[in-house]
Amino acid sequence: MTMTGTVLAPPSDAATWWDHRSYPADPAQVREVRRDLDTDLSGFDADLVATVRLCAAELAANAVKYAPGAGFHRALAMPTPAALWLAIIDGGAGTGLPRIPTDRTDRERDDAEGQRGLVLVDALATTWGHYPTGPGETSLGLGVWASFTLRPGQAPAGLGRLIMTR
Repeated sequence: MTMTGTVLAPPSDAATWWDHRSYPADPAQVREVRRDLDTDLSGFDADLVATVRLCAAELAANAVKYAPGAGFHRALAMPTPAALWLAIIDGGAGTGLPRIPTDRTDRERDDAEGQRGLVLVDALATTWGHYPTGPGETSLGLGVWASFTLRPGQAPAGLGRLIMTR
């Protein structure tokens, strides 16, 4: 069940956290996000890694497009041994919220050149949503997250509480 557009804060406690990664606001950095996930998720099921990489690339491209010049961050955690959580957090103060376009005809949807990223995330993630960053009503950016269900054997055994891969 995908909870499209759900506002939900990051996990306050997790079985495992990876060190956060920061990237400049440059479309070429999407490649670095994928490479970093290959490193960070070493030992995980290859299909799961490919799915997470695709979703991360789409979210990172959106961060660069909708918050240009601000840079973005990647957060990665396992809130429980059965879930992997990924967030891309932009540093912009944009006013729009992520959404899947619903105002298109089937023909327009088929011919569209853009705005397919969240459709992919919606199809591949177990759930996804967003949360504002910043204190109180101050918006310092937006985190867009996706979570993935981990089946037995998809994650390596013995992961620590904090994983530093750099």
